[in-house]
Amino acid sequence: MSRSAHPAGPRHADVLPEGHYSAPPADLNALDPKVWAQTVTRDEDGVVTVGGIPVTRLAEEFGTPAYVLDEADFRARARAWRSAFGTEADVYYAGKAFLSRAVVRWLHEEGLNVDVCSGGELATALSAGMPAERIAFHGNNKSVDEITRAVEAGVGHIVLDSFQEIVRVAHIARELGRRQKVLIRITVGVEAHTHEFIATAHEDQKFGIPLAGGQAAEAVRRALQLDGLELVGIHSHIGSQIFDMSGFEVAAHRVVGLLKDVRDEHGVELPEIDLGGGLGIAYTSDDDPREPHEIAKALTEIVSRECEAAKLRTPRISVEPGRAIVGPTAFTLYEVGTIKPLDGLRTYVSVDGGMSDNIRTALYDAEYSVALVSRTSDAEPMLARVVGKHCESGDIVVKDAFLPGDLAPGDLVAVPATGAYCRSMASNYNHVLRPPVVAVEGGEARVIVRRETEEDLLRLDVG
Repeated sequence: MSRSAHPAGPRHADVLPEGHYSAPPADLNALDPKVWAQTVTRDEDGVVTVGGIPVTRLAEEFGTPAYVLDEADFRARARAWRSAFGTEADVYYAGKAFLSRAVVRWLHEEGLNVDVCSGGELATALSAGMPAERIAFHGNNKSVDEITRAVEAGVGHIVLDSFQEIVRVAHIARELGRRQKVLIRITVGVEAHTHEFIATAHEDQKFGIPLAGGQAAEAVRRALQLDGLELVGIHSHIGSQIFDMSGFEVAAHRVVGLLKDVRDEHGVELPEIDLGGGLGIAYTSDDDPREPHEIAKALTEIVSRECEAAKLRTPRISVEPGRAIVGPTAFTLYEVGTIKPLDGLRTYVSVDGGMSDNIRTALYDAEYSVALVSRTSDAEPMLARVVGKHCESGDIVVKDAFLPGDLAPGDLVAVPATGAYCRSMASNYNHVLRPPVVAVEGGEARVIVRRETEEDLLRLDVG
């Protein structure tokens, strides 16, 4: 390669150090099935389609930006998790990833339970017809009103997160004449290999009751003594976007150790163990997530082995996939607005959304893929940074990606694997309106969460 030919294309000089970025893909028009939803493909004109519908048509009908969700893919992934664990385990969809009434109905129909962590999520699940006994209620600081509503509704489990909450839930249940099934969430001291903000089982963080120092054992003692509670198991969640199963093995060993101590001290074998969720997905082609059947086999073997060693009956296992189900099923569709080449650095591609519809890049340093989807291109690749329209230098959607050098304003680009946490964490920063969620299935598209309007914003501003 000559000094003047830069691998990022003609819009870049040759001053970036070798190894500063990965080599461009062999084909910028290819769509890696590991990253994109199952029905995504290109038609004969080179336009990306999902569920048989071209993205150009979706943009015309629903506008951009928009979250586009492949319903068939969502249902297939839900079924895969349900099938992998069978009837001897429970699969709770983690609603915090993305929750709407349509999603709750899909989950109900596919035989999954739902896990909520706020009064709003509980209201959504109940309003969409999810049976209360198939709902688990999480959270580190549930309010009295939230707990009361959960107990009155008859939720299947409340996950206790502190000593105060043990007493609070017991009191509310007793006042309502109920005996509420509960799990105790413990922190097992496992350092998950993930971002600090989404690692949840080391001791120095806000969730759970530490196993170390006997605190978890004391929580069990108190819960067993209170009339309003029926303690049925232990909950452990070690983090999010995890690919390595070794952390789950250590966590299961320690949780089963606590179950053994409970049996030895109280003569009680708790019948349930919830290992949480957190299994990773592919945001880029470099990610290599496990399939549900592999995860199910690994987790059930780990728990069975540990229980056999402790001479315990194997408890019923629960898992909580959220991202692993909804994450790969959606992409965010944007229109390119401006293109700004910075000589010797990269080209900044501004789209009509940004950190208000995807805060994860700014918050977690998350990596994403991006593709030109309204056409194909044979142009040389250029090293690009996809950014939003917000008044913030950290408003980055995709830090480093290769896009065709002939990219132009008005082109449509899409960022895959945005089904989890993007709409859930969306904001109105700069008073930007949150995008709609458009579900696509079998050649039909419908809005399941509508786009916000200026009227929506002003309605809350009471002057």
